[in-house]
Amino acid sequence: MLRRNAKVDLLRGIPLFDRCSRRELERIAATADEVDLPEGKTLTREGETGREFFVLAEGLAIVRRKGRRINVLSRGDFFGEIALVTERPRMATVTTTTPARILVVTRRDFRRLLDDMPSLQSKILAAVAERLPPSSL
Repeated sequence: MLRRNAKVDLLRGIPLFDRCSRRELERIAATADEVDLPEGKTLTREGETGREFFVLAEGLAIVRRKGRRINVLSRGDFFGEIALVTERPRMATVTTTTPARILVVTRRDFRRLLDDMPSLQSKILAAVAERLPPSSL
């Protein structure tokens, strides 16, 4: 299990949160659930509604779009933020390829964070906008 400071350090390295203060990162870390997963666990499915955001704390995962491998994720990589913030369908399927530990923030908890900490809203929306593919603007 990650200690609180380890969660904060992991979140600090994520571009989505790089504009956040230490206090904001601590609140996000407190909201994030830590989950251990087996190899072969599908975390997102392309085309489905996104209800959570993920950070890979340990292990590996493969990203597929239209059945083709497009990326391999490792410690510190994150996914699911675009579907979470925009409520658009997932853009890819992500499956663990090793046992993994992830941090998960649900849509409900994410919305509560934004409501409780308005300073997060503009920071996160700006970071998400930077990650949107050009065709979706």
